[in-house]
Amino acid sequence: MTATERPVLSGAVRETLRVPVVWLPWIPVAACTVAFAAGADLPRTWRYLPLVASVVVLGLPHGAVDWATLPRAVTGRLDARWMVVVGVVYLVAGGAYVLGWFLAPVASAVVFVAVTWFHWGQGELHPLAAVLGADHLDRLDQRVLTVLVRGGLPMLVPLLSFPDRYREVVAAFAAPFGGTVAELPVGPDARLALGACFAVLTAATLALGYRRAGDRHAWAVDAGETALLWAFFLVVPPVFAVGVYFCCWHSARHIARVLTLDERATAALSRGRLGPALRRFAREAALPTLGGLAVVGALWVTAPSPPESLSGVVALYLVAIAVLTLPHVVVVTWIDRAQGYW
Repeated sequence: MTATERPVLSGAVRETLRVPVVWLPWIPVAACTVAFAAGADLPRTWRYLPLVASVVVLGLPHGAVDWATLPRAVTGRLDARWMVVVGVVYLVAGGAYVLGWFLAPVASAVVFVAVTWFHWGQGELHPLAAVLGADHLDRLDQRVLTVLVRGGLPMLVPLLSFPDRYREVVAAFAAPFGGTVAELPVGPDARLALGACFAVLTAATLALGYRRAGDRHAWAVDAGETALLWAFFLVVPPVFAVGVYFCCWHSARHIARVLTLDERATAALSRGRLGPALRRFAREAALPTLGGLAVVGALWVTAPSPPESLSGVVALYLVAIAVLTLPHVVVVTWIDRAQGYW
């Protein structure tokens, strides 16, 4: 396996991002973990609030600047040709995936889980390596294992504790397009086997990282986050947990990465000024976010069985997120490649 050099961020930029990227996401996740472990519960409707908020709060906007992010990652500036490339990626990959939802909704729902597993795993590499300085991720095999573990925390662990709710969510994805989800093989024995295998993978990944870590503090943060997210997804109801994670963890960390690719935003960060960088991001994300909402509306109008309940509406919104996620993953993977992660 080959090693790679982490993207170089100045010490000032890393210090500006360290608290909002590394530490602030812990607060809502830890608070929810403690509350639900202590027996707290939420009315069913309230569990959808984080996902509803994600329409405008970090979630949908976090991928809305792909049009600018990929050109900056590849050329260092906005470039019309690369902006066209991003448009083509969204048109082809997103269009093909839309067609898939109408032709094979159940398979498309499964693909969404798999793609999100990879994407939410890959989204952890940059904050750990570039912001925190985790040198145990310098090797390719360690990065692959980390992607598998970190992506599996939100995608697999909820199945272990909430199999019925997990099945309901997957079924809700397919329902507006006429798909029905058969009984998933998630009995107690199957869940025990899945949980044991994933726990072994988690422990092995962290143990290997510990052996390779020159910076044991950074490794300890990685291990602490992994343990926290294990607990979070085991005890917090899936829809609420995924909504909190999507807004407060994944999207926040990706936005921070986006800022480091913009020279003007980076200049502000190097002076310890996060606000101007975020305002610049918000301006660039505003119009494409409206475009994302248009995708939601188009699916609502064209779905064979438009949802009538709040859970169904949120599920349709997540299908729109899925349609936008596939080209977003292509773009982010391209950025990863440009920065030497793959």
